[in-house]
Amino acid sequence: MRAAAISTPSGMDVKAYLRSMIPHLESGIKPSKSKDILSVNEVMQWSQSLEKLLANQIGQDVFGNFLKSEFSEENLEFWLACEDYKKTESHLLHCKAEKIYKAFVHSDAAKQINIDFHTREATAKKIKAPTPTCFDEAQKIIYTLMEKDSYPRFLKSNMYLNLLNELQANSLK
Repeated sequence: MRAAAISTPSGMDVKAYLRSMIPHLESGIKPSKSKDILSVNEVMQWSQSLEKLLANQIGQDVFGNFLKSEFSEENLEFWLACEDYKKTESHLLHCKAEKIYKAFVHSDAAKQINIDFHTREATAKKIKAPTPTCFDEAQKIIYTLMEKDSYPRFLKSNMYLNLLNELQANSLK
């Protein structure tokens, strides 16, 4: 099974992007001191918890590409939008809440997330007077869905295992 060629912000496909992140021993850069180098240790930490995976920007990118291959990227996109929303200044909450609701929660949303009717209705009510926590219930459901469903499959996927194997092989050179 081949991973889909997904563009990164710099326009490279994911495999090329990740290869560029692999530490080169001759460069003398220690992975722990460089934010631009992907280490075996970092990738192995992704398997400890979904929280650790999502705390790493490259982890988010790789997991997002995996979710795209499964046609469920809306889950991560919604979770990330909620994380960003929580940091929003109060005068912008209403506008941002409506955008997130229309994009992910509304029953006609193009990227509709899989939440129950009660949560969908409760969220619709909460965004009428938005607070930084109005998406928390829906976000928790989506996090749990990713944690129990997509995340275990990601850890068994060729995308994750091939990346880990390639990093381990390069660290032995």
